[in-house]
Amino acid sequence: MTDLSAFIAGLPKVELHVHHVGSASPRIVAELAARHEGRTRVPADPEALARFFEFRDFAHFIEIYLQVVDLIRDPEDVWLLTHEIGRELAAQQVRYAELTVTPYSHVHRGIPAPAFCEAIEDARRRAEADFGIRLRWCFDIPGEAGLPAAEETLRVALEERPDGLISFGLGGPEIGVPRPQFKPYFDKARAAGLRSVPHAGETTGPETIWDALRELGAERIGHGTSAVRDPELLAYLAERRIALEVCPTSNVRTRAVPTIEEHPLPTMVEAGVLVTINSDDPPMFGTTLNNEYAVAARLLGAGPEQVLQLARNGIEASFLDEPERARLHAELDAYAVTALAG
Repeated sequence: MTDLSAFIAGLPKVELHVHHVGSASPRIVAELAARHEGRTRVPADPEALARFFEFRDFAHFIEIYLQVVDLIRDPEDVWLLTHEIGRELAAQQVRYAELTVTPYSHVHRGIPAPAFCEAIEDARRRAEADFGIRLRWCFDIPGEAGLPAAEETLRVALEERPDGLISFGLGGPEIGVPRPQFKPYFDKARAAGLRSVPHAGETTGPETIWDALRELGAERIGHGTSAVRDPELLAYLAERRIALEVCPTSNVRTRAVPTIEEHPLPTMVEAGVLVTINSDDPPMFGTTLNNEYAVAARLLGAGPEQVLQLARNGIEASFLDEPERARLHAELDAYAVTALAG
């Protein structure tokens, strides 16, 4: 019998929903907090940091997240964070990742947009050379900062246009932040060739997902947990192969889902929706992508073949070109033959 944990650990994967700053490991957060001691509430002590990352609700999570964002104060911090993310993802056999990056948060805090983009690009190239992982960017509007943030995010995306930029997103709180207001910015981003990947339906109902689809031209949906409350929406997503970027532990830690046992992942899969497994803000939520695969397998009662299909879903839902998808599918095939032998 195949050891499922070992199978997951060796499984070649892609990661489609992971946030740049939210991927800062405890070691890096502690280093930055120590560097900025006296000017931040983020503790440098690892045990205190673990307590700091206990969230009362989604609003509290955003509050804490922004305090971590405030630790990234110069291009050197940006480079270190980005390169470190590449190292940690590659250690989990992640071959390709689309990182959600929020340039507004850094530009607004004084890092010039050209310097920010230069830092992430240089770190991306170094990570590929050092660890064999390919990183790409989704530039993300922080919804809580409103239309000025949308304007600035679009400006940085179109004027700087780093080589790794492939998509345009929308994150942050959903309650009180209606998706349709961002339509003009998504229209311009899509006209410039960027793909649409907004968060929707994490802390609000299915209507937010419909708005993301109809108004923002969403090609994938971040989270989408409330989709299960609308059978018509599930059928729409399944028929059009519009993927949901599912992050089980995140949804429980932010209180979007009451308990892991109540997570709607099985309903999504049963409805035929293209489900991908992701880690969101892994160190903040005390998880890893490998752990999220294990959680998903437990929820689905899945064995190695079904876990393999989840990895295939990630490749299908990615914005890789066809030759690269084929290469990763072939690597998965080869891994399955070896890992499942006997």
